[in-house]
Amino acid sequence: MAAAGGQAGSGAGRRLPPHCAAGLVLQTVEMHTGGEPLRIVPRLEAAEAASELSLLSLRREVAAGQDHVRRALVHEPRGHAGMYGAVVVRGGAAAAGADLAALFLHGAGYSAMCGHAVLALGRFALDYGLVAAPARPETPVRLHCPCGTVTAFVPWDGRRSGNPVRFHSVPAFAAATDLAINVPGHGKVVVDIGYGGTFYAFLSAEQLGLDVCSSKTRDLVDAASAVTEAVKKQFKLHHPESEDLAFLYGTILTDGKDAFSEEPTTNICVFADEQVDRSPTGSGVTARIALQYHKGLIQLNQTRTFRSSTTGSLFTGKAVQEAKFGDYDAVIVEVSGEAFYTGTATFTVEEEDPLKYGFFFK
Repeated sequence: MAAAGGQAGSGAGRRLPPHCAAGLVLQTVEMHTGGEPLRIVPRLEAAEAASELSLLSLRREVAAGQDHVRRALVHEPRGHAGMYGAVVVRGGAAAAGADLAALFLHGAGYSAMCGHAVLALGRFALDYGLVAAPARPETPVRLHCPCGTVTAFVPWDGRRSGNPVRFHSVPAFAAATDLAINVPGHGKVVVDIGYGGTFYAFLSAEQLGLDVCSSKTRDLVDAASAVTEAVKKQFKLHHPESEDLAFLYGTILTDGKDAFSEEPTTNICVFADEQVDRSPTGSGVTARIALQYHKGLIQLNQTRTFRSSTTGSLFTGKAVQEAKFGDYDAVIVEVSGEAFYTGTATFTVEEEDPLKYGFFFK
């Protein structure tokens, strides 16, 4: 296969267009964790200019004034319905001893926490030189997320980062258990609601007449989305620190295997506007471990393995420490997985393009 630029006599030495981009130019680092993509924006001037704000305030500011960046990178034609992104923030928003902060981007907006992104950003922070003095064989990377500060632990050989990466979560807790919800088209189901940096509803796919391992993904997505909408209407969430974080991010359908076992348990996460996580979902693993610990199904430092029903990729999770979060009995959860680089990209936006900021198709 010819290298970029073509063979001799057919373009060798020529620069690929566009030669003079007049509009927005965005450079990204491309990664994935367990199959779930992460498009990293190493620098966004608008975010840096407002970095004296708190991260939650900056999240609102970027959503109000810079949302075209998210749409351009996450939506088609540059992205797709499953694309996910992160904007690296340095300066004031990454204060309080963190090495960096991040805003998380998805097809419908902005998340409060993203475990697969934390695993990838841990590697990125080391390889990009954002940690002042990385240590062998493993370096802690403190990452400020909208939900709070988490710490990733990243293998480091003195030259480059490696795998697996693990992180310690914000305090995670059971918000509700055995909650009866009426779901149109499915009747009454029983759900648990857990918090792992963001809130999810959990139930076995069997309650909806489905199998998380063999049912069609479209059927799982439709059912999970119906549960999400029903829970939003029938149960009010409360976050101990900020009402900005008191929202249901999605529903995770499981195989129902919540009791401790060394065998993997399988789930699928449907979040935001029917977006499907390709990984086992880091914040979802965090919340599910918190629920299992709350119910007495697991003990501290008992490791469980979680499998994505879409890709078969694996994360592990365990409760490592009890904590208190407002009125909730909580735990700190350790999640581990593998993140890989897939490339770098330079995206341009031509002002005369009628679809310059993308379109959302699902």
